Amino acid sequence: MNEEIFKARISKHLKALREKQKLSLDATSKLTGVSKAMLGQIERKESSPTVATLWKISSGLNSSFTAFFNDQNDTDGRIFPADIDMHVKTLIAYDPTVKFEMFEITLTHFHTQHSSPHKVGTIEHSVVTEGELGVYIDDKWHYLSKGESIRFEADKPHDYRAVTETVIFHNIVSYSTVMHED
Repeated sequence: MNEEIFKARISKHLKALREKQKLSLDATSKLTGVSKAMLGQIERKESSPTVATLWKISSGLNSSFTAFFNDQNDTDGRIFPADIDMHVKTLIAYDPTVKFEMFEITLTHFHTQHSSPHKVGTIEHSVVTEGELGVYIDDKWHYLSKGESIRFEADKPHDYRAVTETVIFHNIVSYSTVMHED
């Protein structure tokens, strides 16, 4: 997915969520922790959010992460132009009947990705398919090799780190409530 299409999809979904919830940019900023200026730039397609920024927005607006960019015809998964050492591919888009979504995440160049807290009740499950992954939760690093997994409450800050040059892992995000999708 090229950057212009990415920006347009993010902008469209952000605007739709704000309209549906009858939120001003100021109110949206307070709910998400993302500045009013940044939200405006995203809506005007002047800026591509990072993964961390989009998680803040989706959590604050009670939206699934994939709702912002999912397209069943997009098979390469190349998204987040602002995060060049992170590749995210949607394996299973959010479904409100089961309340989860699944990604294949690739971190390169020993990249560490910080994730802000998600909504209370959100659970993440990660399974390493290649390389070695570090997951920082509860003030402690947990190291996983191919085939190993971890499950944790994602309503607190957490980090993912490529311990090897490249790590690939599947990440399932399970929500406790139904998310907004339109």
